[in-house]
Amino acid sequence: MLVSIIMPVYNGEKTILGAINSVLAQTYENWELVIVDDCSKDQTYSVVKSVDDERIKFYQLDSNTGSPTSPRNFGLSVCNGQYVSFLDADDLWEPKKLELQVAVLERGYNIVCSNYSVFVDENWEAPISYRQFPKEFNFRKMLRGNCIGNLTGIYNRDKLGIVPQKHQGHEDYIMWLELVKKGGNVYCVQEPLARYRLSSSSVSSDKLRAAKWQWRIYREELELNALVSSYYFSQYALNVVRRNFFKFL
Repeated sequence: MLVSIIMPVYNGEKTILGAINSVLAQTYENWELVIVDDCSKDQTYSVVKSVDDERIKFYQLDSNTGSPTSPRNFGLSVCNGQYVSFLDADDLWEPKKLELQVAVLERGYNIVCSNYSVFVDENWEAPISYRQFPKEFNFRKMLRGNCIGNLTGIYNRDKLGIVPQKHQGHEDYIMWLELVKKGGNVYCVQEPLARYRLSSSSVSSDKLRAAKWQWRIYREELELNALVSSYYFSQYALNVVRRNFFKFL
């Protein structure tokens, strides 16, 4: 089965080659890499074009949007795979990422993810922490916090369709919530199959803003009442505390 890999990029000349090479190194070879450039001002285009592989497709938006949401949604609109996955231009995959996940999809699961490691800037060989999740979980578990790192998720587009990401905070989490609600239980490969790059400018480092986004999802996106929202928000907050105070949670 063909796997479509959606990769948004903006001024990614320093990191995108590493991300591309981690795709080229996949032991599962039936994929297409859909790179969507948000009007980069650096040499991103030249770096991508230096890689000779017909499975790589490059698109550029007409104008800069300032967010990975529009490039991802454009990629979703032009991709061809039965299975869809995501990889940002500054993150990395382990070689067996697709092989192991496609095998689970072929067993009947509609959504698969994995554990992953976190590294800082260029120190990809020295992870600072690991993100670990239950082997199997459902929509209610997802309400307590996102168990699907966007760089690890893959789903069956033929069965679940295309769910565009919304132009608001935690856009990937909102998308995965909708997909999980449609697709049922998620299988999480317990190996760390991806590496997430954390930088000082990373949005995920702003805990207060992330908390506000989380609360908004409960109240406005999911339209949960205040009592139910408070319960799930307390679970979310507890997970954040655990993740930040226990290095290898």
